[in-house]
Amino acid sequence: MNHLETHKLGLSRNGNWLFRNLDLKIPSGSLVAILGPSGVGKSSLLSCLSGSEIQTEGKIEFHFKNGKVRTTENINPELGIIFQSLRLTEHVTVLENVLYGKIAKYGIKQSIFGFPEQDMKHAYQILKDLGIAHLAHKWTSQTSGGEKQRTAIARTLFQSPKIILADEPVSNLDTYYSGRVMGLLRNLANQEGKIIMTALHDPQLVSRFADFALSLNPEDPEGWNLREVRPKV
Repeated sequence: MNHLETHKLGLSRNGNWLFRNLDLKIPSGSLVAILGPSGVGKSSLLSCLSGSEIQTEGKIEFHFKNGKVRTTENINPELGIIFQSLRLTEHVTVLENVLYGKIAKYGIKQSIFGFPEQDMKHAYQILKDLGIAHLAHKWTSQTSGGEKQRTAIARTLFQSPKIILADEPVSNLDTYYSGRVMGLLRNLANQEGKIIMTALHDPQLVSRFADFALSLNPEDPEGWNLREVRPKV
């Protein structure tokens, strides 16, 4: 079984600890909501897990059922990130932005001469699941903030990663689409055994979709708490 482990993980910034002695073991098929007020370190924790920020102490390990253990230095092929800043290319279509999720696999040449038909269908189906298939051939610059956010989510899902790190993935979405996105992530955890770590603010979304809630404490970097929201079957 795949799982994510952290051992005595800690991050200090400007002489202050955001979190410390963080010990986690997250099994496959889990959706973990990371909670806490703004500035507590939710995004920073996701950055450590992705390898874009180096932790001050401790280690991070990704264990896979084939026996392989990866660290943040070599996890990239298995890791998908939904950035809060979205990082879309504005002057291409919504569909092209999604297809660019596999640019590392195919290279620039492929993007010029076209992607395989199977990938095109897969990307379009994800857009359909997110309610924006009708925007597939529209310039990304002409879409709304919520539509851009769903495009960024689609791009990450198109990569078919085993682990998804999502930083406030529904911050620009209304209640309906927030539930739709979180339901899709929930299904990916259930049906495909993905591990999903996501920063969230809405307690209703946490209670509806999360397996675990990881709360960070702004007053005590070692006062983090991991609680089970729903029993694992």
